[in-house]
Amino acid sequence: MFTRLLANCAVSDAARAEDWYTLLFAREPDTRPMGSLLEWHLTDTFGVQTWVDPGRAGHSTIVVAVTELDTTASRLAEAGIEHDGPRPGGGSRILQVADPDGNSVVFTEA
Repeated sequence: MFTRLLANCAVSDAARAEDWYTLLFAREPDTRPMGSLLEWHLTDTFGVQTWVDPGRAGHSTIVVAVTELDTTASRLAEAGIEHDGPRPGGGSRILQVADPDGNSVVFTEA
């Protein structure tokens, strides 16, 4: 039985990723298991990791379901994270952003 999921996103620079993902999630990482690994525990059962792997950086996609997509879009814009706003996608609405390496973070309306 599965009990936990951590989406992993390859990045080229730990400090830059920490700054950006801290803005994205509106809080500091929850744990730092290793020098090049950061984790944000978004609930008790899922979260996001950033891992320094320059060869793979920019090729990751993570999808996060949120209850208030418009609120998320406004908060990200206020934090300086650029996006084109919510739009139709996948039978719902989605909001796409890219981290400094070009990794895709897709918010979908739950």
